[in-house]
Amino acid sequence: MINIHPGWLLIAGALLLPLIGGKARNWFVIFLPAAALYIISQLQPGMSLQYHFFGYELTFLRVDRLSKIFGYIFTLNAFAAFIYAFYVKDSTQHMAALFYIGSALGSVFAGDLVSLYFHWEVMAIASTFLILSRRTKKAMGAGLRYILMHIFGGLCLLAGIVLYISKTGSIDFNAMTERTAATYLILVGILVNAAAPPLSAWLSDAYPEATVTGGVILSAYTTKTAVYTLIRGFPGWEILIVVGCIMTIYGIIYALLENDMRRILAYSIINQVGFMVTGVGIGTVMSLNGAAAHAFAHIIYKALLWMSAGSVLYMTGKSKCTELGGLYKTMPWTMIFGTIGALAISSFPGTSGFTTKTLIIESSVHQHLFWVWMVLEIASAGVFLHAGIKFPYFVFFAKDRGLRPGETNRSMLVAMAFMAFLCIFLGLFPGPLYDILPFEMEHYHAYSFAHVTTQLQLLMLSALVFFLFLPLLKRTDTIAIDTDWIYRRGGAFFYSVVDRVLNGFNEVVERLVVKGLVRSIVNFSQLAPALVLSALIYPYWVISGFDKKERAQRKEELYRDINTGAMSVGLISISVLLYLGILFIF
Repeated sequence: MINIHPGWLLIAGALLLPLIGGKARNWFVIFLPAAALYIISQLQPGMSLQYHFFGYELTFLRVDRLSKIFGYIFTLNAFAAFIYAFYVKDSTQHMAALFYIGSALGSVFAGDLVSLYFHWEVMAIASTFLILSRRTKKAMGAGLRYILMHIFGGLCLLAGIVLYISKTGSIDFNAMTERTAATYLILVGILVNAAAPPLSAWLSDAYPEATVTGGVILSAYTTKTAVYTLIRGFPGWEILIVVGCIMTIYGIIYALLENDMRRILAYSIINQVGFMVTGVGIGTVMSLNGAAAHAFAHIIYKALLWMSAGSVLYMTGKSKCTELGGLYKTMPWTMIFGTIGALAISSFPGTSGFTTKTLIIESSVHQHLFWVWMVLEIASAGVFLHAGIKFPYFVFFAKDRGLRPGETNRSMLVAMAFMAFLCIFLGLFPGPLYDILPFEMEHYHAYSFAHVTTQLQLLMLSALVFFLFLPLLKRTDTIAIDTDWIYRRGGAFFYSVVDRVLNGFNEVVERLVVKGLVRSIVNFSQLAPALVLSALIYPYWVISGFDKKERAQRKEELYRDINTGAMSVGLISISVLLYLGILFIF
């Protein structure tokens, strides 16, 4: 029986990575998630790794069906992502990715709030380096804003955990039934990572600025780890239905407005995670299974879409739809695989998205949540508009810009082929996925007549709308303003105010204190010995009959001797005697 933490295996591999060079390093990073996947398959429900810490039992490894399904997809995606990144020679990216994926696995296998928080923060730090590794000015700015938002989310999570532990005395991470300030703070911290509006702009701001492979890896873990924690800790919280429905529409609107292909995919992450959050809010066995299953399928087809977009960026150096088009001529395999991903995200029958998303939509019907069902159906149609048609159309078809880059490298094609196969396999044969869902439920048939016809009607309607309104949907080289405008502008304004106030105060202090009072004290300290001694010796000069000119000359000599440290023994003796006399008197 294997009882090894799969996340720690990847973190240990990241620490060993600098010792491995050449292609061996690329094979090593492919081997690690494959080994972690095997370890997860051997873990039995109920197994755990615990550590006694200051009177609490930290559970670093809690094995059940919920943690295992996320463990499976996290390692499976990592395996494909590292095949895709086989060409990368930058060990920094591989180290950051291994720490990131390892800490994400640490979060989903954590059985207590303390170990969850520890891995949560490592995940935020490691993922930042996948953005900074691109080494552009935009990436540096996006990385800074990214980590600041996650620091805010982490602080909310930490505050909630501290309050929760102080009130309950327990650090166990299970379903939270009480609605208190502590649990709401924990929820806010998680929703930041889930990219819930209005705290979602960090995703569309940062992910498109990551490296080619970094974008593929980032698309899978942060938001889906948040989905896992919501399933674990907040099932049935009605507020999540509202949040999730807002996310589904919000992501569509901004994806339709966007010109950059990777930003389109970033906004579609928000849209897709909205379906999962809604499923958690509904809180039934079917909806929770639907959220987990859709997270599983989403990671696969979303990674495939990011791989396709990354290949285009890698070969052309361009990411804006207004600069792309006609690439089907020289990148046919990338186009085919990207189109499969686009169909999967649109829940086209025969793909994985169809067999998972319908679980969530059907659960809203069973709970008689008509308005939720309506929003999810509208969102499903909108997904086909922005990701199912818009992305492949404007990137691979539309107006030919004369780009002839050729097909991408072999490792990228192999990874895309693998993910495309999974999209189709899980669409045609969803049984293996349904068998590992976290909660027991009655056998579900995705391919009912009603499901298939309804979905095809929605997709055909979306396609008709797209081509009828194509003149309005043609992209221009514009920028869509998101909620990050608030803290971009607000941050600059805050910095300007603080700069003026604090630096202005510093200037006043320097002028009055440093250059005024302090300098006067320093000058006085330098002259004080001479002033005091001359005042004490002056009566002696008068008694000795020195005239005014001689007294001035001796005073000048005294100042010079004191300042140069060259006082005569007599003067020093007199000074000491006078000092002792003053001490004796007082």
